Amino acid sequence: MPHLRAGGWRELGIGVGYVQAQDALCTLAEAFVTYEGRRAWFFGADGKPARGSTFGQPKNIDLDFFFRAFATDEVAARYREQNPPELNELVEGFAAGYNRYLADARSGRAPSVDRSCLEQPWIRDIAANDILRRMYAAQIVAGYGRFIAEIADAAPARSAAPSKSGEIDHLALRRRLAQQIGEQPGVGSNALAFGREATGGDGAVLFGNPHWFWGGPDRFYQMHLTIPGKLDVAGVAFLGVPLIMIGFNDHVAWSHTVSEARRFGLFDLTLDAGDPTRYRIDGNSEEMSVREIGVDVQGDDGSARRLTRFFYRSRSGPVVDLGRHDAALGWGSAHALAIRDANAENFRIFRNYFYWNQAKSLDEFIAIQRREVAVPWVNTVAIGRGDGRAWFGDVGAVPNAPDDLRKACMTPSAARFAHVDPLTPVLDGSRSACDWRVDSAAAQPGAMRADALPQLLRGDYVANMNDSYWLSNARQPLEGFPSLLGGERRPLGLRGRLGHRMALDLLQVREASAEALSLRLMRDVLTPRAYSAELFKDELLAEACVQREVRLDAGASKVAGLDALVKAGAEAFKVDIAEACDVLRRWSNKADVDDRGALLWEAFWARLMRNPADILYRVAFSGDAPLDTPRELLAGNGRAAKALASTVAAFGAENRPLDEALGSRRFVESSGNRFPIYGGCQSVGYFTVACNSIDGDRMGPDAVANSYLQVVRFGVDGVEAHTLLAHGLDEAAMSGGGGAAPIARYSRKDWLRFPFREDEIARDPMLHRVVLP
Repeated sequence: MPHLRAGGWRELGIGVGYVQAQDALCTLAEAFVTYEGRRAWFFGADGKPARGSTFGQPKNIDLDFFFRAFATDEVAARYREQNPPELNELVEGFAAGYNRYLADARSGRAPSVDRSCLEQPWIRDIAANDILRRMYAAQIVAGYGRFIAEIADAAPARSAAPSKSGEIDHLALRRRLAQQIGEQPGVGSNALAFGREATGGDGAVLFGNPHWFWGGPDRFYQMHLTIPGKLDVAGVAFLGVPLIMIGFNDHVAWSHTVSEARRFGLFDLTLDAGDPTRYRIDGNSEEMSVREIGVDVQGDDGSARRLTRFFYRSRSGPVVDLGRHDAALGWGSAHALAIRDANAENFRIFRNYFYWNQAKSLDEFIAIQRREVAVPWVNTVAIGRGDGRAWFGDVGAVPNAPDDLRKACMTPSAARFAHVDPLTPVLDGSRSACDWRVDSAAAQPGAMRADALPQLLRGDYVANMNDSYWLSNARQPLEGFPSLLGGERRPLGLRGRLGHRMALDLLQVREASAEALSLRLMRDVLTPRAYSAELFKDELLAEACVQREVRLDAGASKVAGLDALVKAGAEAFKVDIAEACDVLRRWSNKADVDDRGALLWEAFWARLMRNPADILYRVAFSGDAPLDTPRELLAGNGRAAKALASTVAAFGAENRPLDEALGSRRFVESSGNRFPIYGGCQSVGYFTVACNSIDGDRMGPDAVANSYLQVVRFGVDGVEAHTLLAHGLDEAAMSGGGGAAPIARYSRKDWLRFPFREDEIARDPMLHRVVLP
């Protein structure tokens, strides 16, 4: 892990660029191709990025058109205007450091182990604008970034045909919008912060736990940045970013979770009859602005083929065509949708982090967040040195579209979209009175001001597990906010319910000090409890296991993918579930690597959860008992028995033992070794997340799971932090290459006491010092 020490901001940037390139050259280089809009030239127009990211995996050609249209030199200029001069120096330095490593690697002056991309034609020197485009890519992922293909391919009165032979495909769009970031379910985080009531008056403790990408351009990179007398901060940033985005200094510590708030809105444009590039506004006809964008695609013979598209923009924003999901939401002859992204004009994001990196107290940290109102699509949890309070704030760039405006500006398209996502504001674009409201106290036009956004300072705890801001503390719900911020009195996920239960249990214990609470936290947060099993296993087994054999209908089994088990002409077959019942009874309800029954339970639970929630629970969700409802599964009609039997049959079809140990299937292969990984998917109620690999249970660069973990407190000498980086720094570690030491540490739950002070760093026997002139 790099500890970077420099005499100035540009010099520090050189160090960051150098070490990130050293560990992740190929990932960074491909990302710079993406942000420049040249993927189709090097990787083919119809190809897609190999790794997921915050903006998903659209086609290369759509990515190229989008980034060429939006990540422009004008955007880079806006950053330079709004950044502090020192931040611009950091950015310039990063580019220089990256280029220096690239030159050193090519000349043999620096190691380039496993960097197979080094001589690829898409590897090139970069400039500061490449870093600023990278920043922009992170800026718009909760708005424009969710509809890259739908924006890039929008054309007048040429809406894509709805899928499924004309059927309305709301399900796909609903699933897309249910994921706040990227395309993979489970992207998010846990964050807990405890105040003086949990530490016996001994300050505060913070736990941060992003469930994030293990590979790709948005993977976290851990580093420690120091300019004596000016900066001393540690934590992680996205690849390509020269600042700490989650971490700590000697005075504050903070983490983030993905927010439920909508950072974008749609406008229903009424088009002129006969000209779909003109729209009506306050009774007048207005022409859309249009910009032609060209992209070069390389032919098999190396020749260039120029493709062009036209991007249309109304005063409400660029046109977005959702016709592939629902023709009524496409760009037709009478109506079109425009999208407005609150973060598209938010160039304060990284200066917010720049100031946070240097904050001297929790009060200063909060003041920065309230002044900049810049955090793009995450909640913030923070603590400070010598301060017994814990802070939660969903304070960032959000549309100022309150519920009364939405009601007054409802259109048929808005009502239709509400069936897909009731949180996104869809307003009448034919009336200027329906634009986002302007508040003179806000940081930017059309955004909400800081004091109108959810925030909480507590002496006991604050928490968020990607649920709404509403229950950031179970004792003090936050209520009375516009629905686009995430909604209130809504069911929590199982992971969220467990996180609050863990926090309340720790408060009951009342540890005698922040150190004692930190030690207990480090144990508890890596104890992989399957909360679904804790709540429901006994009642499910009591219903399912009353008989040894369960009769499965042949037709239903074929639909469930078990057709290989159905004999020709058979109408039903029987499955023996007795062994499965015994395995699950013996199972500890945890997913440690040696636990037997966790994999069986996960498969059983997944089949059971295919049933709608309204027929699953006897006691529905209640906003008055959010941590205890819904409860009491309605497992009658043999539903539980059939789900378990289908699971047993599926295991049998794959020749999998019912009691296989978790670590036999959930593991990482790196440096010639196999490292078992504990935890499971959030849908099963795991607080400790290990999920979403495209290669079955095997974990690799396509996984979304625990990534960077930190437990932080402040002692008499300053910050005391313990960290883990599950996927390591080296881009090849998750694909069988080197750099396996952090993975091994995570696998054995061996928290690193972070060496923050100079004497601690110097005592490390593995310390290797490199000076870049």
